[in-house]
Amino acid sequence: VQLQASGGGLVQAGGSLRLSCAASGRTFSNNGMGWFRQAPGKERKFVAAISWNGGTLYADSVEGRFTISRDAKNTLYLQMNSLKPEDTAVYYCAAARVARGTRIETEYSYWGQGTLVTVSS
Repeated sequence: VQLQASGGGLVQAGGSLRLSCAASGRTFSNNGMGWFRQAPGKERKFVAAISWNGGTLYADSVEGRFTISRDAKNTLYLQMNSLKPEDTAVYYCAAARVARGTRIETEYSYWGQGTLVTVSS
């Protein structure tokens, strides 16, 4: 089972990026999925999550700027708009053991390798 995150890069403040996370080896259509991020020198933190049926959760810091979604082909997305320098981090996708979207990191069983997002001021 593998989660492959992609789409990171360098963008100016105010710009947009779309991250993707492709799952292989099994389907996660009945599982919650999420995005976390880890800034340099800091702990990994919750960004957004989506339940098996499309319900979403967001961290306060990204609410209204980021949109999490998923498709029937087992791919997870994170559309990031109005990016700020403080959004700079390695972004990780993950698949949960539970069906709901969850902020709790220990409820995720599978993790992607991370994709770096750098936002310049």
